[in-house]
Amino acid sequence: MKKLSSRFSIAVHILILSAITDKNCTSEFIASSVNTNPVLIRRIIGFLKKSDLVNVQAGTGGTFLQKAPSEITLLDVYNAVEVTEDNRLFNFHKGNIKCKVGANIESILGASFRNAQNAMENELKKVTIQNIIDGINEIP
Repeated sequence: MKKLSSRFSIAVHILILSAITDKNCTSEFIASSVNTNPVLIRRIIGFLKKSDLVNVQAGTGGTFLQKAPSEITLLDVYNAVEVTEDNRLFNFHKGNIKCKVGANIESILGASFRNAQNAMENELKKVTIQNIIDGINEIP
């Protein structure tokens, strides 16, 4: 099964660190927590900034949330970093219109794909960054 890129989970990681860390959340600091390169962190922070989820203070200022953690849903994060054609999980190929399957597969299969997309979005809407922070805080 094809997986989404790790941008989504890394973006959530960035938001949580930005919310709970007292010191400046620089890309180097975040990269050490994520265990990746600061360049990747800066790229993902750029997506989050473009979606008004974070603000960045140049230099050693770091990354800051633009909203309260309780106001940022996982769907907000997904939409910020996993943008695809119309934000759909599933995309269709161009079938041969001269073929019965190729000409009709999208119209028949489309409803199932839309239902799966809606289920995913509805689930992500239920979870906020604050919910995840609370879960982390419950771990001894």
